Amino acid sequence: MSAPLPGISAVVERLRAAGCVAAEEEADDMLSAAPDAPALEAWLLRRERGEPLAWIVGGLTFCGRWLHVSAGVYVPRIQSEELARRAGRLVPEDGRAVDLCTGAGAIAAHLRAEVATARVIGVDLDVAAAVCATGNGVAALVADLDAPLRARHAIDVVTAVPPYVPTDELRLLPADVQRYEPRAALDGGGDGLDVARRVVLAASGMLRPGGWLLIEVGGSQDEALAPRLRASGFGNIERWSSDDGELLGMAAQRKGVR
Repeated sequence: MSAPLPGISAVVERLRAAGCVAAEEEADDMLSAAPDAPALEAWLLRRERGEPLAWIVGGLTFCGRWLHVSAGVYVPRIQSEELARRAGRLVPEDGRAVDLCTGAGAIAAHLRAEVATARVIGVDLDVAAAVCATGNGVAALVADLDAPLRARHAIDVVTAVPPYVPTDELRLLPADVQRYEPRAALDGGGDGLDVARRVVLAASGMLRPGGWLLIEVGGSQDEALAPRLRASGFGNIERWSSDDGELLGMAAQRKGVR
């Protein structure tokens, strides 16, 4: 007879001791998913070493739906849900959307679920990420941004969560993030916008007049990216922030009449 699972208080205590800031939520997720006590103990040991919870339990909930996240793939953040929801309201029926830097396919999967008649494609340079996204029901391509796409001025919505942490600030990230998560999904170069600027250029070529780009950025990067957006043919630039005023993302509309 297998040993019973420990109570939630014992699991919370261990996670708190390991420095997990959301120990209660993580304990609940672990206890709900663990098949038995030995598996839970192995999971706790991995989490105590700093491995992402999503890799341990196999995924996470994103916009209310379960999303598989393979070990080694960037873990979608809760702040990206707002971008996904905004994009979901902009994709028309029978429309077309491209999710650049798709990772596990979180945003693309949400768009597919919200607008079932739309065609949604995810693109990522990392093979493991594209495979993971495919497992989440996303038509994913392994490529550098828009390289394989020939949809010139035909896409309704482009989304992206590019790496946007400035290289010199990577050291400020939590130790477990630095140790485990793929650097390529985090390092945005000198000012954090190396890939973001390329996303803007790619989107300007793919989007139809009136189409929308939604991109995740942080800090004061909106001020640096806005001129590039305007120079690339975008207007109606919008920004959104968290409840405490932290910048989370930008949206911009391709100029012109459809």
